Amino acid sequence: MKKGTHIFSVQGKTALITGAAGYLGKAMAFILAEAGAHILVNARSQEQGDELVKKLIKPGYSAETAIFDITDQKAIESYFVNRQDKPLNILINNAYTGGAGSIETSNGEDYSNSYNVTVIAAHNLLNAALPSLRKAVQQDGDASIINLTTMYAIVSPDQRIYDSHTEVNPPFYGAAKAALLQWTRYAACEFGKESIRVNSIMPGPFPSLSVQNGNPAFIEKLANKVPMGRIGQSDEIKGPILFLASSASSFVNGSNIVVDGGWSAW
Repeated sequence: MKKGTHIFSVQGKTALITGAAGYLGKAMAFILAEAGAHILVNARSQEQGDELVKKLIKPGYSAETAIFDITDQKAIESYFVNRQDKPLNILINNAYTGGAGSIETSNGEDYSNSYNVTVIAAHNLLNAALPSLRKAVQQDGDASIINLTTMYAIVSPDQRIYDSHTEVNPPFYGAAKAALLQWTRYAACEFGKESIRVNSIMPGPFPSLSVQNGNPAFIEKLANKVPMGRIGQSDEIKGPILFLASSASSFVNGSNIVVDGGWSAW
């Protein structure tokens, strides 16, 4: 990289991205690959994982699949047992699955499932990856964990922009992500002394392409809620990800970067 931008290089480093085959996950995978990292593409679907790896390899980037269910502790441990002697420089907790709905239409199982895939998975991944993260610190000086939260960890969805209560961004999603935000701070304080940095990124309105193409009226409502007057596009997550993954953020620990176009600043 050119002088002045070399601090954003992750050349020769390894990054594991959960939910890598998703809308934002793909953008994260490509920016880190473009900056020189070897990408471990995590997904539950072998087909989806293989498809993204092929797209990364085609232009000459380095990638391989890491197929396991992040809600399965034994599957996580089994994967990392085979990586004990290999460094992991970057761990991105991005995966999420869950439906929609209001408090009235949700149930306890919705909350449990959301918490499992968000907080418990992050906890299990960190513990299983610790030997590899510590090896990365030994070799390269630090390691970086990045947790993806949401603006709904600090503000509530505006239910007026949805057609019905069954379509609202659900309460269990924001609650689980708020817990992840606190867990990020806790982990940052516990592992910062080892040069394992833990930070979070808080995306705002980044609706998938299918929603953008299939529901333009809803997209307009979302855009009207943003001070910048538009929704976010997947490429706009790349800068914050690369910053936190690279040595450009070497003294950033326990922080939360809000990427919402100003939504939560109203």
